[in-house]
Amino acid sequence: MIKGILIDFGGTIDSNGIHWFDQFRDAYALVADVPEPLLWDAYVHTERTLGRNPIIGPDYTFCKTLQTKIALQTEYLQSNGVTITAQDTILDTCYNKVIKHISTVSKPVLERIHLPMVLVTNFYGNMHTVLQEFSLDHLFKDVIESAVVGVRKPDPQIFRLGVKALGLEPSETVMIGDSLEKDILPAQSIGCQTVWLQGKSRSEVPCTPDLTVTSLAEIIL
Repeated sequence: MIKGILIDFGGTIDSNGIHWFDQFRDAYALVADVPEPLLWDAYVHTERTLGRNPIIGPDYTFCKTLQTKIALQTEYLQSNGVTITAQDTILDTCYNKVIKHISTVSKPVLERIHLPMVLVTNFYGNMHTVLQEFSLDHLFKDVIESAVVGVRKPDPQIFRLGVKALGLEPSETVMIGDSLEKDILPAQSIGCQTVWLQGKSRSEVPCTPDLTVTSLAEIIL
């Protein structure tokens, strides 16, 4: 019997299964013709840079976080011969999609769940600010954030911390996430049940979730 929920943020709550590279790619396409392999390199470079360096402050909103990412991406593109002059358009496009996803899908789904929830996320130390930004902070019993606890997915330990925060046994919890590799497989390895939000998979691994959905709106708990 499910008594508590672990849930991912990036790619799950903020985009309902759409990978963030795809979000950026579609936004960049509005302002420039950037070769997809080069944009992918810029995306990966930015994520690694932010993961290794305390650039994002705890008071950064999601909007400011996106702005920082886009600045790093365009700096990388510039160093590889591609100039982007419409960063605001890219930012507005991405941020408005997030607002729409959260307000029309994620928040209504989370608000109707009456089990305790813990957020388990690879983020930059500003998740509490982000949750307040989207009026989601009251919905979670706790937040297990990689930059705060010092453990990143797919390390199973970050899921053990989430289960501990719920005060339950792993078998009494379900992990909801968009990545088989980073969410579903490691959560299963410690005994959690799993719900996979299936989007456009990237670098995924063979894995069988307990339930597969294509939108958070399909989840009834």
